[in-house]
Amino acid sequence: MQPWSRPFAGRLEEAVLESRVLRDNPLGDPADRPIWVYLPPGYDASGGRRFPSIYLLQGMTGQLDMWRNRHAFRPTVPELVDALFAGAGGSIAAPPAIVVFVDCWTSYGGSQFLDSPATGRYHTYLCEEVVPWVDEHYRTLPGREHRGITGKSSGGYGAMVTPMLRPDLWGGLATHAGDALFEACYQQEFAPAARALRDHYEGSFDRFWEDFRRRPAMSRPADGVLVNQWAMAACYSADPDGTIHLPFDVATGQLVPDVWERWLRWDPVRMVPVHAGAVRSLRAIYIDAGTHDEYFLDLGAEAYRRALVAAGAPEPFFELFDAGHGSIEYRYPGAIRYLAERLQP
Repeated sequence: MQPWSRPFAGRLEEAVLESRVLRDNPLGDPADRPIWVYLPPGYDASGGRRFPSIYLLQGMTGQLDMWRNRHAFRPTVPELVDALFAGAGGSIAAPPAIVVFVDCWTSYGGSQFLDSPATGRYHTYLCEEVVPWVDEHYRTLPGREHRGITGKSSGGYGAMVTPMLRPDLWGGLATHAGDALFEACYQQEFAPAARALRDHYEGSFDRFWEDFRRRPAMSRPADGVLVNQWAMAACYSADPDGTIHLPFDVATGQLVPDVWERWLRWDPVRMVPVHAGAVRSLRAIYIDAGTHDEYFLDLGAEAYRRALVAAGAPEPFFELFDAGHGSIEYRYPGAIRYLAERLQP
């Protein structure tokens, strides 16, 4: 492969969406958000033709411009998307679709694409502002049966839960190692987080954040665990006044049962039976994960698949592949193709 960016067969448009619902969010994060919209080859020459739309969500700590980050010897994600629809490398081009790159970053690292009094109304932003904006500005097929959502890790989580919460908007989903089966993916970090707080921050998350913001981010070994636990608590267990509750005792790592129950209500595996009608209405479901995922999200993927089957959802595409959690951006095109094929009119 050539080492630098190459001309696109399609087109990537960049804009800024001025959000009303993110204005005055609790963290003071920007309300004006960048948004990218990929238009497939032939979009301009296709007259009045309308296209399915697929929304691509980033993982924890992701912000929009990170999609252009390049790994050694690999194309970027926008390049992968363009090659998919251009049929590059001898492959058959995917059916044309519009791909929307969404930014829901917060200064805690992420929003889980949920509304929370501790972070902001990111679920409302996605569903009530981003989707209508895209449908207004581009020739989409506006029905839910032609709209899909996909992502990896926390983005995969957003792709799993958003169609359950708003089945009127979404007809298909794809998830790569999405956060699921919380006792496997999150609980393992409670003890390391408690130990790091004890050893370095006198048991205080406030002291951690003060230190974290005075130095290069992620420069200490426990940073990732502590950021992740606080961000998840902000999304899953914040009171209406914004007070954040942790699901473990910071001195021992022991579970705090009532807070942990609040987290479990947001576990996609446990949400499926509650939203069985929504998942049964989907046209397409794609699930994959690496067999040695460091957060055991391969186990979560299997548990989520089983919950879907038990609820009577359409048979999902399901694959476990030889990889860990990181550097699996090469999986995105397969999921986007899967959705594009099934969301056509």
